[in-house]
Amino acid sequence: MRPSTLLFLVVPPLMWASNAIVGRMAAGAIPPITLNFLRWVVAILVLLPFVWRRLRQDWPLARKAWVVLAATGFLSTTTYNALQYFALTTSSPINVALITASGPIFTLLMGWLFFQATISRAATLGAVVSLIGVTWVLLRGELINATRIDFVSGDLFMLLAIALWSLYTWLLRARPAEMSGYSVLIMQMAWGLLFAVPMVLAEWFWGGYSAIAWSPKIYSMILFVALGPALLAYLCYQQAVLRTGSQLPMFFLNLTPVFAALLAVVLLGEFPELYHVVGLVLIVAGIVLANPTKKSV
Repeated sequence: MRPSTLLFLVVPPLMWASNAIVGRMAAGAIPPITLNFLRWVVAILVLLPFVWRRLRQDWPLARKAWVVLAATGFLSTTTYNALQYFALTTSSPINVALITASGPIFTLLMGWLFFQATISRAATLGAVVSLIGVTWVLLRGELINATRIDFVSGDLFMLLAIALWSLYTWLLRARPAEMSGYSVLIMQMAWGLLFAVPMVLAEWFWGGYSAIAWSPKIYSMILFVALGPALLAYLCYQQAVLRTGSQLPMFFLNLTPVFAALLAVVLLGEFPELYHVVGLVLIVAGIVLANPTKKSV
């Protein structure tokens, strides 16, 4: 595997590990749908000036593929992170990471149900091994900790989010191959924001939220989730899907709790323990076992 492909696979789980932390910090300070909407507004405003010329060239392709772009925009920009931020208002990052670990299973099932994809033994084995690795990290190497994980209503939002993300991953393969990845992302943002407008209005009319107490901390959180987990992560994820297919990138998302542990070292001074190492070995082993090809991509 080429280093650039590996980078495209690794950046999204790193960014989304940090996104879960920031999303938890923002809970109660910014309504979840509003946070998702604001981050994509910032992201599109930052990216658009750099890709405007290419977007004009790709406009005929965007018009022909508007159904795919609208659908992927709704599944990603509108719903996925909004549901994740909803989940983090009541759920814990541990539960969110545990549910995200079911992504490869959902991807295999979505491909089999809707895209006539076969479920290979290698992919199944890789999914199981990787899921065991994630679970071991979440249980901190002690099976008794399984009795201490409480599932709440927010977990249902995350379960729906990861199912929709799996569908989004498969639909990405239907995007026009000749269309720039930047143009694809811009169009997905535009469609996603359009769909999100009535959701934001409903959140403020019926959600019972108070006015946002704007501060440098709030601004910095929005800017971070816009530039990192939104722009950078989504561009890398799209490239990963184009290069490797729809299944392998989902397996790499199981690195999210590992990166979360590493971020805890940097931000909280909590150093990794043996169970982190065991979990990482199992996750990487699952990724290797699930890789359907030996060729460089």
